[in-house]
Amino acid sequence: MSNNEPAAGRTIDWAAARTRMLLDPTVTMLNTGSFGPLPVPVFDRATELRRMLAAGPTNFFVRQAPPLLWAARERTAAFLGTAPQRLVFTSNVSAAINLVASGLRLNAPGEILMSDHEYGAMIWCWERAVQRQGLTIRTFPLPTMASDPAEIVDAATKAMTRRTRLLFFSHVLSPTGLVLPAKALCAEARRRGVVTVVDGAHAPVYVPLDVSDVGADFYAANLHKWLLAPSGAGFLVVGPGNEDRLQPLHVSWGYYPDKYPIGEAVRSVGPDAQDTYGSTPRTRFLEFEGTRDLCPWLAVPAAIDFQSEYGFDAVRGRIAELAAYTRAVIGGLGLPLATPSVPGLCGAMTAFELPDGRTAPALRKELWARRVEIPVIERPGRLLIRVSHHFYTTEAEIDRLAKVLKEIGVASM
Repeated sequence: MSNNEPAAGRTIDWAAARTRMLLDPTVTMLNTGSFGPLPVPVFDRATELRRMLAAGPTNFFVRQAPPLLWAARERTAAFLGTAPQRLVFTSNVSAAINLVASGLRLNAPGEILMSDHEYGAMIWCWERAVQRQGLTIRTFPLPTMASDPAEIVDAATKAMTRRTRLLFFSHVLSPTGLVLPAKALCAEARRRGVVTVVDGAHAPVYVPLDVSDVGADFYAANLHKWLLAPSGAGFLVVGPGNEDRLQPLHVSWGYYPDKYPIGEAVRSVGPDAQDTYGSTPRTRFLEFEGTRDLCPWLAVPAAIDFQSEYGFDAVRGRIAELAAYTRAVIGGLGLPLATPSVPGLCGAMTAFELPDGRTAPALRKELWARRVEIPVIERPGRLLIRVSHHFYTTEAEIDRLAKVLKEIGVASM
């Protein structure tokens, strides 16, 4: 079943689907946006793989893992809309963006352009990169409550100048869940000769993602969030024309693929042919770090299979229902909406403005004391609460959040 295929028109029992999730029944779980819990079949597959690794490490790494890794690469690439030869597995999106920021050389002087709503750790990543390369960073104000994607594209294109070497942006904003028009942004950057790096941390499942259609030079994301794969599963997709532009973060055995240990075979089959390790010479060059736990990567097909049973369109349909319910219930408390409700600009996370006079640490403590797992997000001059609603979220959990917000005095209605 493909990324976008519906569940064949059948009625889905979402309450029954929830029982297949490893969720603590004492917690109101509204934070998939940070870390997704595991479905039972995915946990079982990851555990099976780790038992194989523990029982025979040499046999696992040398004989069992390579075909499993290639199979996982093919399945993941097909799910994302790219080729396995372009897919580099990483531990998470931060590792993937660091791989690009550290390994890509840009012409100086010049600038890296990004919106003023990027993820903090990734801003630091690019700050280090520009210091090393003699570049600068410039931000542009993002219209976070846009009513049309064209407003976002216009803001970005107006900010690009002859000094702009690279455009970095999030496909989905972490604080609010706003979906950016990634394809249009990449197209405008390409017209101006600007390299694009997309932080797609939330995008897989959140949107019907086709990485090739987005057209980024480098696209990175997590699989442990909305796909519900194990922690430690992320990726980088290297776009056409960029195959040889990066240097790896770690120098290991993949650094000289023609020297060890398969020698002349590499020269004869080329850098993008499947090798004996479950990769290609190019992907292994960037991906291989020495001995590590490959099990999160190998369990990704199980995560794809799990939500494919319901259909990804059906999952997103259920998410849209929950988003509408969240807007009605939490917005009904008088908290201003911080995420547009326009189709195509919103998804599985809905944020609300919190009133002045409270601090984020205090609110987090009060919420968790009532066993509500939800982030309180600080931004300059703003305090937000972000509700994540996956298919397993229930209306009762949204109602519970509303009750708690009134209990702690955040809302009075």
